[in-house]
Amino acid sequence: MEARPWHRFYDEGVPASVSYEDLTLPQILDRTAQRFPDRTALLFEGFRMTYRELKEAVDRMATALANLGVRPGDRVAIQLPNLPQAVIAYYGVLRSGAVAVMTNPMYVAREIEHQFNDSNAKVAILLDALWMKTSRPIRDRLPCEHYILTGIKDYLPFPKNFLFPLVGKKTGMVVTVPSEPGVLWFKDLLARTPPAPPSVSWDMDGLCNLQYTGGTTGVSKGAMLTHRNLSYNIQQCRAWFTMVEEGREVMLSALPFFHSFGLTVCMNFAVLIGAAQVTVPNPRDIPKLIGLIQKYRATLFPAVPTLFTAINQFPGIEKIDISSIKGCLSGSAPLPLEVMERFESLTGGAITEGFGLTETSPVTHANPLINKAHRKPGSIGLPFPDTDARIVDLEEGTREMPAGEDGEVVIHGPQVMKGYWNRPDETAQVLRDGWLYTGDIGRMDEDGYFYIVGRKKEMIIAGGYNIYPREIDEVLYEHPKVLEAAAIGVPDPRRGETVKVFIVLKPGETATEDEIIEYCRSKLAAYKVPKIVEFRDELPKSTVGKVLRRVLKEQEAAKAKGT
Repeated sequence: MEARPWHRFYDEGVPASVSYEDLTLPQILDRTAQRFPDRTALLFEGFRMTYRELKEAVDRMATALANLGVRPGDRVAIQLPNLPQAVIAYYGVLRSGAVAVMTNPMYVAREIEHQFNDSNAKVAILLDALWMKTSRPIRDRLPCEHYILTGIKDYLPFPKNFLFPLVGKKTGMVVTVPSEPGVLWFKDLLARTPPAPPSVSWDMDGLCNLQYTGGTTGVSKGAMLTHRNLSYNIQQCRAWFTMVEEGREVMLSALPFFHSFGLTVCMNFAVLIGAAQVTVPNPRDIPKLIGLIQKYRATLFPAVPTLFTAINQFPGIEKIDISSIKGCLSGSAPLPLEVMERFESLTGGAITEGFGLTETSPVTHANPLINKAHRKPGSIGLPFPDTDARIVDLEEGTREMPAGEDGEVVIHGPQVMKGYWNRPDETAQVLRDGWLYTGDIGRMDEDGYFYIVGRKKEMIIAGGYNIYPREIDEVLYEHPKVLEAAAIGVPDPRRGETVKVFIVLKPGETATEDEIIEYCRSKLAAYKVPKIVEFRDELPKSTVGKVLRRVLKEQEAAKAKGT
């Protein structure tokens, strides 16, 4: 692509355009297994699997799926936390030529029913406890012909695999599963199936994943991600992370694989570079997370701001050696500067704040990682190699806005999805002439750095003024007593809407509503200043730590109705 203003701020060695290899993810696994056959691929609670062993397990899974009647193009749902089984299942599905439907393990029955039926999943691979709790009771309403079940203990080493049932019964993670037609067991299936997967004719532009959006703007939709989308995005990541040493890194995979962020920058990126991957099913266990960094000397740690904050605030963290961390990518929410600087001082590594969407596989922007003088805290950074981005007017989306002015962020690049599954009208709304209209409001400065200020559908209109909630959030995050904040619009008989903010204070701090409003008044135009403040112990969040503004609005609406 032709030169853009942001190219001159790339780290040394990062190209404006990548020389891509047309390899699908299973082909990338094959190559890594050939290059580093004895290198550890997966680590879980003392269990280790090499790349040679991973490839064999993937081939067995692909063969088993073919034997169950799965054909290229069929959809297979995977509903697993970050366990070795999730990696085997994902690559096994792709190796068979099928399409992976990554499903959140926290989904309730209504959400599972929607996603499995919308995708018309032929097979589902899931945790036994989830099967008993959510899918089995609605089996007659689901399209799946077979269910492949696995338990957490399946890949625990001795003696943990024998001790786990004693602990698991107390937590509900050990269940009794009745024998039923169409229900199979993951490990048994692999053990009795030879690694002889069917021959697949790969099409780089063929469908690889149905990656469902979080539903923050309506009904959850399946983003159609191709083999090219996902393969090229990890190759873009490889170009950006110039310090990576292939075959020598240790990836701490704490971001969930069922989310596009964890899928790409943890699982798939680790396979591309031959990293040993530490799978973390519960990233909220901060002592455990810190222990894993120490034990395995993790070098790469993609995460969300809430995880960096939690590690920073862990008692006695200054005396714990986490200096093995050398590179982190932060996304899904704004990263406060103080959080970035403290984590970097603790580790000696670097955090790059970035941006992405489910519809873009997901990464599109990041700050420079090596040259800290070129990063701009508070920005989402620069478009990735081969990625073009613009700010266009909010009304028609046809006029490019000058530097410094707000508008909708639109993106063009090899990581942009084909469209939404079975939703041509919604696809036409967001994909125009190859450009993805993100629904995010942002601005670009004269150097080509992009800033997100809100979402079109989250925009508050008060007295005729447009107010972007994220701008208010960021002001509140600068308050010394505030840990978390979220602004929404609530109905107002005079102004149409007015601003309400939800605040979580830092431990041990106290504040009043007037104090917060006065602080905002000193930082914001009068029409943006919150009129209502509610203090809470916590805010509703998605599985990757993003504050769910939609849920706050729903709660307010229910309160107004008296329900």
